[in-house]
Amino acid sequence: MRFLLVDDHAIVRKGIMDVASDYAEGIVFVEAGSSREAMEQVAREELDLVLLDISLPDESGLSTLKKIRRVRPELPVLVLSMHPEAEYAVMALQAGANGYIAKNSATDELVDAIGKVLTSGQYVSERFSVNLVREMAPRDSADPRTLLSERELQVLLHIAEGMRQTDIADKMGVSLKTVGTYKSRAMKKLGVKNNARLYEYLIKHSLISPF
Repeated sequence: MRFLLVDDHAIVRKGIMDVASDYAEGIVFVEAGSSREAMEQVAREELDLVLLDISLPDESGLSTLKKIRRVRPELPVLVLSMHPEAEYAVMALQAGANGYIAKNSATDELVDAIGKVLTSGQYVSERFSVNLVREMAPRDSADPRTLLSERELQVLLHIAEGMRQTDIADKMGVSLKTVGTYKSRAMKKLGVKNNARLYEYLIKHSLISPF
């Protein structure tokens, strides 16, 4: 079996490979440290699974996931992230992931997640399953374009793309504190409490695409 491991930290990749090796003997790991490298490997290699981090240096993991889905729709993708499930799991699943797991999960949970993605096609933890209905609850129908300033909306769209707030600050030419202010003020106006609900809200109002 050939697994593509996409993470920009070599030490983290090594740790994940050590754990993932327990799934089966003889797994060959192909590594990528950026979105660009990941897409090159997807085009070149015959892969059985992609283990994909959300935070990459050149492009968000969610954007990378959408690209993978366009060229290899059948390729299983398990998203691994430092972010808790309540923040990003819904986004990842709606973007086309077969599963989501936090990097601080127990090692046996990662092995279990790999197995379920490869055999049944999907994995979500019990914790996330309990909260899924709540996370997918209907949202306020107000149009964000009439509620938010242009800068507030710009920050939220970048967050929905998976960008880190430090990168958003650099892109917009403002301070990190200003980005945080825009985010908290905008999310309060929309009545959303986390990134997952924000992602759903923006999809509903056709400001971003789930694909």
